[in-house]
Amino acid sequence: MTATTPTATSNVTERQLQVGQIPARVLVGGTGEPVLFLHGAGGLMWDPFLDALAGDYTVYAVEHPGAGEGDALAHLPGIWELVLFYDELLDALELDTVRVVGHSFGGMVAAELAANNPRRVSRLVLLAPIGLWRDDAPIPDIAAMPPESLPGLVLADPNSPLAEMMVPPADDPQALFEASTRMASILHFIWPIPDKGLDRRIHRISAPTLLVWGSKDKLVSPVYAEDFAARLRTAEISMIDGAGHLPHLEQPDAARKAVLGFLDDSATAARGR
Repeated sequence: MTATTPTATSNVTERQLQVGQIPARVLVGGTGEPVLFLHGAGGLMWDPFLDALAGDYTVYAVEHPGAGEGDALAHLPGIWELVLFYDELLDALELDTVRVVGHSFGGMVAAELAANNPRRVSRLVLLAPIGLWRDDAPIPDIAAMPPESLPGLVLADPNSPLAEMMVPPADDPQALFEASTRMASILHFIWPIPDKGLDRRIHRISAPTLLVWGSKDKLVSPVYAEDFAARLRTAEISMIDGAGHLPHLEQPDAARKAVLGFLDDSATAARGR
């Protein structure tokens, strides 16, 4: 079952699908070959980065189950079931092979999807992904932190306009509830990170992979970029100066150039010659 309604952005539509017992919300925009975008803990929104991708591709930006309304988490006890949900969602969207871009938790899911079904992912972009673990660079448990501390952890410049997007107003109970629900839905799948097992499956990824990291990321240290690259068959690292954990939003021009250049098969092949 699918329903399509326009969003506030005129060239982006919202599709509502049912994947088994799980509802799926997908924002679709642009023209060209398909790109699947998986968001991080901040939730689904159509931002300038997705607008840039939509200039060359048809972008399918999916809201993680449980991050919105509904009881999807009751049907998704772990990361394995979540990966199968995305595999089935691609079937429902009639997308056989796709480029996949994932940020933070979305990067972890993107990597798991590419490891589970390598033929399905033609190119993979991981924006500051989680999923691996180093005892000497532990990833903080953001659920245990007060919301007002997040900009200082996530952003290179905690006073930037992006900070206002991250912290719901203290006098808005509905916004606080929605933010709490989104966070809980993400934490359901990721903690404890070392036990989730991506490090045991990541070698199965066959898609050429771009790792994009902010040089000032205090949430997921840039040292993880080399850890991911060492476990992947074909990987490039793009370190974005002056960015924290949101490189595609903090330094949009640099991130956009790196990602679009990589997603273009012909441009990437030319660099390799």
